[in-house]
Amino acid sequence: MDFKLDPADEAFRQEVRAFLKENLPPDLARRGACGFHPIRADQRRWQRTLFERGWGAPNWPVEYGGTGWSHLRQFIFDEECALAGAPATDNGGLRMFGPVIYTYAGAELKARLLPGILKGELYWGQGFSEPGAGSDLAALATRAVRDGDEYVVNGHKIWTTGAHTCDIIGLLVKTNPEAKQRGISFLCVDPATPGITVRPIIDIGEAHSLNEVFFDNVRVPVSNLLGEENKGWTYAKAVLENERATSAEVPLNKRKLAQLRHIAMHERSDGCRVIDLPGFAPRLAQLEVDLRALEWLTLRALTEKSEGAVLPYGSLLKVRGSELVQRIGELTVEALEQYGSYLYAEPGEDPDAKPDWPPGPDYAPGVVADFMYRRAATIYGGANEVQRTIIARSFLGL
Repeated sequence: MDFKLDPADEAFRQEVRAFLKENLPPDLARRGACGFHPIRADQRRWQRTLFERGWGAPNWPVEYGGTGWSHLRQFIFDEECALAGAPATDNGGLRMFGPVIYTYAGAELKARLLPGILKGELYWGQGFSEPGAGSDLAALATRAVRDGDEYVVNGHKIWTTGAHTCDIIGLLVKTNPEAKQRGISFLCVDPATPGITVRPIIDIGEAHSLNEVFFDNVRVPVSNLLGEENKGWTYAKAVLENERATSAEVPLNKRKLAQLRHIAMHERSDGCRVIDLPGFAPRLAQLEVDLRALEWLTLRALTEKSEGAVLPYGSLLKVRGSELVQRIGELTVEALEQYGSYLYAEPGEDPDAKPDWPPGPDYAPGVVADFMYRRAATIYGGANEVQRTIIARSFLGL
């Protein structure tokens, strides 16, 4: 097997690098290289730059404003952006909800929602999980009762990332309480609608990205129904498969591994570099081997998907990628030595804010916060235990 890139794809990589060098502002790159959650101002600014270049949606078809790139070129683009420290774009809109909208939504909803995602004007929250319905989404209890040209929604969602800053929520509701999966519908809801209350959840890293969202007689136009009533389970599965397929996060893991190597070569312990401590280098090497294996599994999955494969590679990638990002985080915190015992507070949504951090190396802020947040990586997007069951059924026939 030849693992070298085609010359045209290698030329594309160089084109992306040149674009990033010329167009990625240093302040965005500096904040993007930290492990903190991206701020909306940076995301909007960067998405607008990509949109103006015609690269606003690398994974979308040309007819919907996308690039029409091959899966390999999408991968190359994501890798170069991550290594350069570019802000993460809106994964919810571009990779999870956008493809479901242009595949299943009617013409009016497509025209209303897709341009805003492309331009960075419409950011998404994922209103799926509930206190009693996480991995088992069929057990969700949030109700939507039709009243003329509106649905009246009552219920409670939890772990809604970005609900406090998003512009729209992709909401799963029960429209037929007598059914399970077949009674679920998918609504696109403005979080500013009367009756919606967003309550922050402060995570273990003392950051605010998660929320509880309460719906009290919230009236949603029927025109905001995605696809058909009671067909929401089909659309939800597509969203979750898209989320799991990106959970391998190979480009991000590459950047984190490079950061780990840099820290290990500069931090000192017992009079020597951390990387020279007994047993450290082999552990680092094992992570590099595992990341390379994950990269080729990802490329294989992308190739087979482009050839029409229907196997749930997203589950495979989600399990391996989420476990790897946790292991890289653990070793990075260890490599930080004394700085690994301090939690640098997230700077918040103000890009000009000056965090009150103690003196330390530039690479220390964000590492511990990201490590703590990523403890949830094996849960969000579908717990890894559930993914292993899917893998056993689909690949092994168990």
